[in-house]
Amino acid sequence: MNSEDVKKPAGETCIICDTEKAKGIHLYTSFVCTDCETDMIQTETEDPKYAYYVDKLRRVKTPPLYS
Repeated sequence: MNSEDVKKPAGETCIICDTEKAKGIHLYTSFVCTDCETDMIQTETEDPKYAYYVDKLRRVKTPPLYS
């Protein structure tokens, strides 16, 4: 067995940036990476990014639809 056969553990997909990251927090059933968490905390309410984060965080209370 070589090192290419061993896969690293996959992370989870962040609900803010939609990228797979290994570190972050769980909010209800959703995952937020540490990069987005840090950026959200430092964003002022007057910043246009604030509305973006609020919109993305609305996904937390809406469970995904599986059909």
